[in-house]
Amino acid sequence: MSAALARIRLNPRSRAVQRDLHDAAQLHRTLMRLVPDDLGTSPRQAAGLLYRLDETDTTSTLLVQATALDPARLPDDYGHTELKDLTPMFAALTKGRPVRYRITVNPVKTERLPLDRKGQRGQRIPLTGQEADQWWTRRATEVGLELRTLLPTPLTPAHPRTGQTLRGRHHLVRYDGTATITDPQALAQALLTGIGRAKSYGAGLLSLAPAPA
Repeated sequence: MSAALARIRLNPRSRAVQRDLHDAAQLHRTLMRLVPDDLGTSPRQAAGLLYRLDETDTTSTLLVQATALDPARLPDDYGHTELKDLTPMFAALTKGRPVRYRITVNPVKTERLPLDRKGQRGQRIPLTGQEADQWWTRRATEVGLELRTLLPTPLTPAHPRTGQTLRGRHHLVRYDGTATITDPQALAQALLTGIGRAKSYGAGLLSLAPAPA
């Protein structure tokens, strides 16, 4: 298993960057320029495109992962890009290995409907606080991580923008912490395909790094 990761330190003076940071749908379209064309009816999924926006008081950095990436297709003044092959990371996934992790997720639950509405789908309800923490702990366990610590950071919801009208807001929470690998194969698959919903809006990309035992 392998993938490529682009780390893009965004240029805050770029009009394209300013536009994309205020319109999650446009940001997704920009990042899809990095992957090959003609990928069928589900191009993001076919390309394995995942991304996360990491922001500090002074910098904004995009992490973009896919099976193949071409940073030359970004707007000229978009930012400084470093490209990395993730093959060594996949090779290092071993059972019992301690890791540090970071992920932005869209923790939601589906509303339960009464029996007279059987066959209909309930609304998705954002989870916060302890419910969101439990959601992430459960999903981490399913993909082969036993969490040791977790630190939640609520983020500004992602949304597409049509003119000045906001629609389709996506609730986001970032988690940082440490964990132990319990199932390398399941974890590798989750690293490639992402975790949870709202992958087109900056959720689902799991980053790992070695941690002290």
